[in-house]
Amino acid sequence: MGFWTERVVPRLVDRSLSIGEVMEGRERVCAPLTGQVIEVGFGSGLNTEKYPAAVESVAAVEPSDVAWRMSAARRAASRTTITRSGLDGQRLDEPDGSFDSALSTFTLCTIPDIEQALREIRRVLRPGGSFCFLEHGLAPDAGVARWQHRINPVERALAGGCHLTRDIVQLVQGAGFGIDELDRGYLRGPGIGRPWTYVYAGRAVPV
Repeated sequence: MGFWTERVVPRLVDRSLSIGEVMEGRERVCAPLTGQVIEVGFGSGLNTEKYPAAVESVAAVEPSDVAWRMSAARRAASRTTITRSGLDGQRLDEPDGSFDSALSTFTLCTIPDIEQALREIRRVLRPGGSFCFLEHGLAPDAGVARWQHRINPVERALAGGCHLTRDIVQLVQGAGFGIDELDRGYLRGPGIGRPWTYVYAGRAVPV
C-alpha cells in the first residue's frame, strides 16, 4: 500500500464516517448484536460505543495498523472485550460456527473478493446467528448509478479500493443469507453527493 492509502485514507474515513446520521445508523445496526461478535473492518473503532450490553466480546478484523492504533482510546473506553483477529476479511482466522453475530460497516465496498468475504462471514456464524451491516453501494436511480460507474475507477484509486457500484443486497443473498431486516436510502445532503450516499442497513441470517 502507498502512503496515501496506508496513512491518509484511515484518517479520512474516521472523519467522514463519524458524522451524526452515520453514527445513528451504526447504533441501529449494532442493536441486534449478541454474544460473541466478529466485526469485519473494525477500522478506528467507531462502532465501539454502539455495542449493546448483550455483546460479550468482539473479534476485530482490521488490515490497517494505522486504523488499529487510532482505535486504542475507543477500545480502552469500551465495556466490551475487543481483540484483533486477523487482517483479511477474505480469510478469517476463526473456526466454523464460532460467533453469534457478525458486523460490517462501510467495509464491503473495499474488500477485493467480496463474495469470498461474505462466504467467510457465513462460515464463522453459528446456526441462528445474524449478520448486521451498514454499507454504501449501488443506487437504484439510473442517473445516479451511471455516475457511480463513471466515478468508480477514481474512487477506487483515491479511497483505498472503495467501490461505488456494489449491490449489497444481491451480494449478501448470493453468499447464502436471507435478509431479515432492511432499510435503504440516501443520507441527507446535497444531490451532488448521491453517488456516495446510498446506504443499505440491515440484518441477514444464514439460510
